[in-house]
Amino acid sequence: MDAKTVAAHWEANAENWTHYSRAGHDKYRDALNTPSFLGFLPDVAGLKGLDVGCGEGTNTRSVAALGAKMIGLDIAPTFLRHAQETETADPRGIDYVLGDGLTLPFGDASFDFATAFMSMMDMADQPSVLHEVFRVVKPGGFFQFSILHPCFVPPRRRNVRNDLGEPIAVEIADYFRETNGDVETWIFSSIPAEVRATLRPFTVPRFHRTLSSWVAMITSAGFTIVALNEPMADEATAAAVPTVADTRVAPIFLHFQVRKPA
Repeated sequence: MDAKTVAAHWEANAENWTHYSRAGHDKYRDALNTPSFLGFLPDVAGLKGLDVGCGEGTNTRSVAALGAKMIGLDIAPTFLRHAQETETADPRGIDYVLGDGLTLPFGDASFDFATAFMSMMDMADQPSVLHEVFRVVKPGGFFQFSILHPCFVPPRRRNVRNDLGEPIAVEIADYFRETNGDVETWIFSSIPAEVRATLRPFTVPRFHRTLSSWVAMITSAGFTIVALNEPMADEATAAAVPTVADTRVAPIFLHFQVRKPA
């Protein structure tokens, strides 16, 4: 699948995705993944950053709140419209740009750092994206990105639950089957069933890679891997937001922090 087709899928998803994620239905993002990502992030105060695949801008705004001067880039115009409307209503100094990671519209060494929240595994030609991010980040700068954990969320994954409905194990398969745009369909599970029945499911092209493939792509682009983070909900969070309790059995997300050599 090429980048143009990927863009069409995300543009079709963008309106409902924005509405329902902002209404609090993206439980994994809000309760676990983004807070863990931000806690893993180095100090960005006073730095210039690029958010690749920024969507409707919620995570970009979170990084800007830490003191960074941010530019958000996305392939879906509807996402960017919502992001810009929010920026206009409550300015954080963020500029939003339409584009994709294959040909970043910025000069060499333009940014102190880059981020990508849950977008890299949905991009065609990830090696080219990594090379482009390497190009636009300054020497000594870093790139931090989150993806579905390739080891525990391969093309087939199922929670195993006990009689109380609590997750106790994870069944996985097809780890070594790398995909090139297999389309997954789903909707946020916390949306009431009667509403979900009326909605067009999200269609998400997925480009699954093994962990060894990710490491090879990152190092081939020139980056050095600095640290990894595998978010796990603590007991209090799992009790308050049962949706994320399965991350106490096995991780769903993996965060890479990589750096361009000085």
